[in-house]
Formats: sequence, C-alpha cells, structure tokens
Amino acid sequence: MRRTEPEGHGPVRYGPPLPDQGLPVLPGLAARLSAAADRPGAEPTGGGAALLDAACGYWARRGLPTAREMVAAAPGAPALLLALTAVFGGDVLVPRPCAAWWAPETRALGRSAFHVATPAECGGIPDPYALLETLRRIRDEGGDPRLLVLCVADDPTATVAPPELVHETVEAAEAEGLHLVSDESWRDTVHEPHDTVLLSPAEMLPDRVTVVTDLGGPFLPLGWPAAVARFPDTDAGIGLRAHVLDVLTALGARIATPVAAAAAYALGEPAEVTARLTAAVRLHARVAAAAHHAVTSAGALALPPRAGRHLYADLGPLRSALTTHGVGDAQELEDFLTARLGMPAPGGHRFGDDLEALRVRLSTSALLGATAEERAASLASPEPLELPHVVRALTSFGSALDGLRSR
Repeated sequence: MRRTEPEGHGPVRYGPPLPDQGLPVLPGLAARLSAAADRPGAEPTGGGAALLDAACGYWARRGLPTAREMVAAAPGAPALLLALTAVFGGDVLVPRPCAAWWAPETRALGRSAFHVATPAECGGIPDPYALLETLRRIRDEGGDPRLLVLCVADDPTATVAPPELVHETVEAAEAEGLHLVSDESWRDTVHEPHDTVLLSPAEMLPDRVTVVTDLGGPFLPLGWPAAVARFPDTDAGIGLRAHVLDVLTALGARIATPVAAAAAYALGEPAEVTARLTAAVRLHARVAAAAHHAVTSAGALALPPRAGRHLYADLGPLRSALTTHGVGDAQELEDFLTARLGMPAPGGHRFGDDLEALRVRLSTSALLGATAEERAASLASPEPLELPHVVRALTSFGSALDGLRSR
C-alpha cells in the first residue's frame, strides 16, 4: 500500500502546464518585463503588493472574494505545493491519474502520496466512496492522511468535474478532517465556458481549501515562473499562510521582480491577454475534438476533452496489436508512440496510473504546426482545421493510430 506511484523512466517535464511555444510574447507583457529589468533581484517572499492585489482581483472576478492577507506568490506551483505539504505534514491523497508534478513534491519531503480512483465521468477528483475506503486503509496501516490535492479542470485527463461530484468529494473530505489543495491552473482553459459549469472547491468549503494557480500556461510564457495561492479567510488560514511563507523563505523561493511585474499585468486581464487566451482556448478545443475523434475511431478509449491542451487515451483495446510491436506496458507504449507519432506521448505511469495499463497523455500543441509561423497561423485562423499543416498533422496522427487497429 505504501508504494503507490512508479518511478518515472526517461526525461519528462514534471511541471505545471506548458504554454504554446513559438508564439511572440504579447507587447504588454514584454513592456512590463523590460520596464522592471533594471530592478535586479526578487520580490519579497510571498510576492509584492502589486502582484498580490492583482491576484485578489483575479479571484474576485471568479466569485472568490480575496484579501491581500490571504494570498502568497512563488516561482511556480511546485514550490507552493511543497510548502503546503511541509506545513501540514502527514500523508497526501491524490486522484489516479494526476498531474505528474504532484507526487514528486510529496516524495521530496519523505511523505507518502496515495492515489485514489476517479469517477467514470471525469478525472481530477477522487471518487468519494473510493476516498473513504482509501482513508480507512491508510489509517488501519498507521498512516496519517492530512491533505487532498485535486483539480476540477484536470491535467492530465482534460476533463471538468461535474459540480455534483465535486460536492460529494468535498463533503467526504471535510467529514474526514482533510485540508484540500485545489490546483486551478487550467480553470481558464475550459473549452465551452458557457456550457460547462466549473465549481471551485473553495466556493463550497471556503474554510478548508487552499487554491493554487500556476500562471505558466494561460497567462505567462515558458521560462517566466510564477504562481499564486489563495488561503482560507480564517485565523487558521492566515496562520497557514504565515507558515507557508516560512518554508518559501527557507527555500529561497521568490519571484524575480521583472516576472512579478509581468504576472501582475497578466492577472489584471487586459484586452490583449484575454484575447490571446480566448483564441488559444478556441484553437485547442477544435484540435482536441479532432484528436479525440481519431483516437476513438482507431478503437482506443478517451473521455471527451473539456479543458486544457491534452488528451488522455487508453489503448488497452489495442493491446493485441501493440504486443506485436513489443509494447506491453505504459513505458513501452510511451517509447513506441513517441517515435510513431513524432510527438511526446508520456505514459500513464508518469501520472500515477498503473504501469501495466496502456494509457498515454497526448498534447494538442504538437498538432498546431512545426514552426513558429505555422503555430501563429493556427492561432489566428478562424478555421484552423482547414489549414494545410494542421490537416497534415491530424491525418498523420489518425493514420498512425488507425494502423494499429487494422493489424
């Protein structure tokens, strides 16, 4: 029971979401970075006033009123999760599968991360009954579970948890005395925001939920690390923030001043930032739907993508064909598909899934073009699926998978 996640094999990025690569930096972001470039060093631990106030405004616009005393910033979400885990102590529960960077933060502190099965409808949150059973087993074995990490707009499965399931899971966690960490890095990438209800756990259980949002994806370019955390508006929450700041101080985890200036600008959601984000969400939604059709047409399984820039596919129904290629587990599937598709295809074992399960996470970014010019054209086009380079990429992607079914 204590050995709950396989070690990774080969290189993989265990960080928060990757942004679209190759696109030009927005002028406003570049201007803020440049204007602050003559201020060397870093922000105060936990972030300066401008960044914290911008984060407060960001959450207030999403129905989560926030005061500056409830917010802390760090150079990336992993530092915040590491600090939270260090403060709470004990064991951590995460859904299976989960973001690849969650478990390493727990292991770095010598703690155990227990994976809990997710509902059939989505990933990102544990099934409430499986959660209760896992808690019972952990405690029977002498464990001390204290934290539950979840993600309602999920990486890796690209699903959005239905509000009724979020309610059930959060109620179960509250009854068992757990504190929740809600990773909401992908919440602004919901493909159909008018038709999809995203409920933050902090909306229903404000006193026991810390929200963590990494900005390196929807808001900031790769290489500009920044993340913010929203703590409960209670005496315990204020104390938690203070202890997290102590850990961040010990780690030297401070945001560079130029990056903080750009992050504050982005969190203010000026027109250029929201326009870029809207265009990127629309593009990835179209490409993800086409990729999902290709995956299921080949006989594999995948939940329809509802957010983010990934697709989580189960190639178990193609096991007999894959066996002829020497593929018998997720690591071998990763190696095989990465070469066959010409794009990264990290196996499910990277995300806490069983090594024997033939599951992979596929990125829609890899289907947008091979050059910066092609990717920019994809972003700007009202009909990206008709662009020659996108047609070629999707055709090649579908053919590579369909070839497995026909063997």
